[in-house]
Order: sequence, then structure tokens, then C-alpha cells
Amino acid sequence: MSYLCVGLDISAESLGSSSLMDLKDHAKQVVDNTRDLAAAYKPNFAFFERWGSKGFQWLEEIVDYIGTGPIIIADAKRGDIGNTAEQYAKSIFDHFGFDAVTLSPYLGQDSVEPFLDRTEKGVFILCRTSNPSGSQFQDHQDDGKALYERVAIWANGINAKDNVGLVAGATAPEELTRIRKIAPDLSMLIPGVGAQGGDLEHSVRVGNQTSVGIINVSRGICFAGDHSGSAIRNAAESYVAQMKILFDG
Repeated sequence: MSYLCVGLDISAESLGSSSLMDLKDHAKQVVDNTRDLAAAYKPNFAFFERWGSKGFQWLEEIVDYIGTGPIIIADAKRGDIGNTAEQYAKSIFDHFGFDAVTLSPYLGQDSVEPFLDRTEKGVFILCRTSNPSGSQFQDHQDDGKALYERVAIWANGINAKDNVGLVAGATAPEELTRIRKIAPDLSMLIPGVGAQGGDLEHSVRVGNQTSVGIINVSRGICFAGDHSGSAIRNAAESYVAQMKILFDG
């Protein structure tokens, strides 16, 4: 079983081409060379939205191209009041056909309920993100608990339909360990391995101690080496092999 999630952050800057057709072809090349290795794909909405209506068409196309089998996660980081969240849920789940979505907890429970009501779908709530300034608010202490810890406790409490997971960055290993202790039964989406320098070994071992932790790699696979299909394939195989060694060990 693979625990690899391939993040589709297909940028013109990384590819060295501003041709939308080149970007589409490269995205398909990534999928073609990882299809039998990836447990999940995570298209990041920002890399599609920047192209306007053509980008949304591309997002529809890549979701269809991935097809059934892998989990397809919308990296959309949505979070808004209830009636607006309902429209986001219809867009992401009904129109685009994603299996799961990343959500911000900042607006509270009514902002995530329209997503949770889809019992066949999943959500990954931002808990401790992988970016350098993620600690600025997420590590803020109040009455002996950090904000990210309170998010993990809250997420545990709203998991009545068994479709809640957490985003916990590989670049914050101590926080990742704490989150796993707080939420032993929740699935985790763990970004930050690869270009961001997150700890793969710690993420695999801790993330999968008591439940599933899928490891997201984006640029480290999509733009490996000379960006060729073989370079993409080799990078993905290397990550899967490392994970297998860690699991078997």
C-alpha cells in the first residue's frame, strides 16, 4: 500500500513555460508516471485559478484524467459562513468531483458542516501548516494550549461521521507528534516533504502510528531533475521505496 500523495502544483515558473498547453501536458505526464504509485493526488486550486476560466477548465480536465482509484483532494483551503460553505461544497464535490477538501477552521463549525454532511466525502482541517510563519498564530498559547492543539481537539469532537482529518506539516515534527497524540484516530495529510525540507522519516512513523498519514510531495516529484517523465517516475519511486523501508522497519 502506498502512502504517497502527489501535489499538483504545476506552475509556469517551475516548468519554464507560460503556455497553458505545456502546463496541461506536464500535469498529465506527472499523473501518467505516478498513477500506480500514488494513493492520492492533490491539485492546488491556486495554480489553476491564476489562468481564469481556462484554468477552471483545466482543473475539470485533470480531475477527469486522474479518474477513479486514487483519492483526489482539493487543496482549496475553504472556510466561510454556512450558506457560502454550502456553495463551496457543491462546487468541489458535485461539480469538480473531488473526494476530499482542505478547510480552514477559523470560522468555526458552521463553516465546515456543509462539507461534513457529505458522509462519502472527506475533509482535512488545517491544524499546523508547513509554511515558515505557520507558528505565528498556530503556536500561540492560551491557558497552556497552543491554537493548533485546540484545533486538533475540536476536530476530534466533530468527527461523528468519520470523515474528518487534519493537515499537519512535516516541517513541524514536534507539533506533528503532539497532534497525533491528541487525535490518534484521525487521518492526516502531511505536506512539506521535498522542496520544503520536511522530515520524511518522522512524518511516516508518527503520522501512521495509530491511523493513516498520507505524505504529500509536490515540487519534489512534479519538477524533479530535468522534468522528464523518467525523472518524475524515479523521484516518485524513490519516495515510495523510502516509505516502504520505514514501514517495514
